Amino acid sequence: SLEKYKKEIINREDTKYTLEDHSEYLHGEISDLFNLIRRRILNLDPGVKEVILKKYIAYKTSTNFVDIKFQKERLLLIINLEFAEINDPRGFARDVTGVGHRGNGDIEVGFSNVSDLDYVMSLVQQSYAKFRDEV
Repeated sequence: SLEKYKKEIINREDTKYTLEDHSEYLHGEISDLFNLIRRRILNLDPGVKEVILKKYIAYKTSTNFVDIKFQKERLLLIINLEFAEINDPRGFARDVTGVGHRGNGDIEVGFSNVSDLDYVMSLVQQSYAKFRDEV
C-alpha cells in the first residue's frame, strides 16, 4: 500500500507549471503589470532564474529573492528580507513575519498601478542585492 503513495509524491515533483496555469489572473491590466515587472526582474542579471510554481512564480539567484502571487486586482510580491532590513519610505511593505503564507521572505508588497512599478522594483532590488553574490 505504500507504493501507491510513493508514486503520487513522485508525480507531484515531476509536475511542470507554465504561465498558462496562472491564466485565471493573467488578463487585462494585471497581465500587463506582470509582464512589465517580470521583464524588469529578469533584466536585473542574466543569472536570475524564473521558476513557475503552482501558487506563485519565484525569481532566484542562489535562493528566491522575490515571489509573485496573482490576485484578482493586484500582484502580491513576497520579498525575501527580514522586515527590519527593508528601506521603504513610502510604507508599501507589510510585515508578515510569523504569518502563514506561500513564498520566501517576511515582506509582502501588493500593487496594482503601473505608476508604482519603479518604487516596487527598488524594494525588489534590495532583496536581489542581498542574494546576488551568494551564487
